[in-house]
Amino acid sequence: MRIRRATPEDAKALADIYSYYVKETAISFEYDPPSCEEFRGRMEAIEKKGYPYLVALEDDRIIGYCYANILKDREAYKYACETTIYLDPNAKGNGAGRALYESLEEELRAIGIKNLYACIGYPEVEDEYLTRNSADFHAHMGYRMVGVFKNCGRKFNRWYSMVWMEKIIGLYE
Repeated sequence: MRIRRATPEDAKALADIYSYYVKETAISFEYDPPSCEEFRGRMEAIEKKGYPYLVALEDDRIIGYCYANILKDREAYKYACETTIYLDPNAKGNGAGRALYESLEEELRAIGIKNLYACIGYPEVEDEYLTRNSADFHAHMGYRMVGVFKNCGRKFNRWYSMVWMEKIIGLYE
């Protein structure tokens, strides 16, 4: 497995991975998958802000991606960011998630980020659209639960909560 920076040419593969989560799960609260062009625009907007956007490859095939983005658009928040990760559904359990997040954290430390936040769909009761796997993965990676927004998203005619998880990766001077 290899981790590298995403390029605009990766947009289709990444949009395809994300499309699964939009159509088949409540992990993403979007209802309609973005087009390849829209996805590429989202990638470019994140890059322009100076945040890393990474892909994991296995045998030269993209099997997952992660990125960081602005937490809040205020100067005082510049040491914190939101993290996001998606894996090809067939690539789970092979260490790609850990490898992506470890690489992302390394790059974020290098640009002075100290606090990481993840916004995660969270079911009161697990179902076929949403489990607690993402929250469990983040906890395994060192994140801790810091907030719950009860029943704030509706998808597949069901209400889902959202949790915020936090990981501190830097020292405060």
